Amino acid sequence: MKPNIVLINCDDLGYGDLGCYGSKVNKTPTIDKLADDGMKFTNFYMSSSVCSPSRASMLTGCYPKRIGFYNFEGWWVLFPGQRYGLNPEEKTIAKVLKEKGYNTMHIGKWHCGDQEPFLPTRHGFDHYYGLPFSNDMGRQVGVKEILPPLPLLKDEEVIQAQPDQSSLTERYVEKAVSFIRENKEHPFFLYLAHMHVHLPHYVPERFYQQSDNGEYGAAVETIDWATEVITHELQRLGLEENTLVIFTSDNGSRALDEGGSNLPLRGRKTTSWEGGFRVPCIMKWPNQIPKGKICDEMATSMDLYPTLTNLVGGKMPDKKIDGLDIKDLMFGKNKSIRNEFFYYCDEYLEAVRMGKWKLHIKKDGKAFKALYNLEEDIGEETNVYDEYPDIVEKLSKRIDLCIEDLGDGKILGSNCRAVGKVDKPKPLTTYDPNHPYIIAMYDKNQRG
Repeated sequence: MKPNIVLINCDDLGYGDLGCYGSKVNKTPTIDKLADDGMKFTNFYMSSSVCSPSRASMLTGCYPKRIGFYNFEGWWVLFPGQRYGLNPEEKTIAKVLKEKGYNTMHIGKWHCGDQEPFLPTRHGFDHYYGLPFSNDMGRQVGVKEILPPLPLLKDEEVIQAQPDQSSLTERYVEKAVSFIRENKEHPFFLYLAHMHVHLPHYVPERFYQQSDNGEYGAAVETIDWATEVITHELQRLGLEENTLVIFTSDNGSRALDEGGSNLPLRGRKTTSWEGGFRVPCIMKWPNQIPKGKICDEMATSMDLYPTLTNLVGGKMPDKKIDGLDIKDLMFGKNKSIRNEFFYYCDEYLEAVRMGKWKLHIKKDGKAFKALYNLEEDIGEETNVYDEYPDIVEKLSKRIDLCIEDLGDGKILGSNCRAVGKVDKPKPLTTYDPNHPYIIAMYDKNQRG
């Protein structure tokens, strides 16, 4: 019997934001229990430290550079009405699962293109409900860029503009529960991508009142509540035993001054320090994934694609991907087959990890030389570049091979594919002064 798959992807949730990853200020009992009942990964990476490349990469099993998803007219992420998006010729994991008879739904943040050919319903999802990009990309007070109203989509139709963000998670959970109930006798793939904890924070009053970490903690606890509702529904319907739940985040926390934490890692979102790329990841599948297991082996979001494809007997794409099948690792039967990982920021290759060693070569387009032993120095505090020239040389050779393959800056890689593009893009919404918006202008000017 094919397992149901629930993939929960948070927005900007840091490595140190959950109780089971060391937080002393955020209350996350449901997610902590998920870790107790499943496997917690401590060396799990997203392939970008910002959201559009990270999400497209997870869905396709490819480094963002391979699919042209790294720079959009000077922006690191997609903005409303841009001409770019995930190329329709790319085969997402949703398309793979759809081919194997799964019913599929995406709820929440998409951020892989808002033009018609790039929407979730064109990439393997039967249904979509959510924001097509970040929650700070609507009309906000005091923000320099004048953006169109924030659209809430149902499939491909805008059903509301400028929604009350404090109620969105509850609406997402309602849709998730409905989808699970409708498919209780049919294999399903639910991809729930939270708006939290991306700035600005709009949280339900209940969680704000009980938070010990302000609005940020309330946003984290809202995620925990949503996870509890979904796991409770799976149990209630008798689906828990045959459902694989994967919980992770699209990149590290940016809001370190507002309560976020990537500790004990260094850095934040947008950087190639560990705090930008290494994220929480928990997987639970009763009687399949070992209970209470901590996995210190290296794995990435790109690995989900071939792992899930092979798990359900799906067909891999005929194009090159970068993910590896970690099924045996997930089931506790083997060590990781991934020994290296490359850190791209925008179009630049900034670092590589091989085993315990991480070599930095660039920061913000400028040369930067640093070597760290991540097993002994997870916080990247002690630069041992001059002490291990043989290690530097070995990792530098891997860097050179990666640049040949994927490119670096203006150097084009030999195995890269084109980003999707339309000729006449247009935003999904336009501001109408006569429209009865529930919130015509968001009252916070924070940007994520």
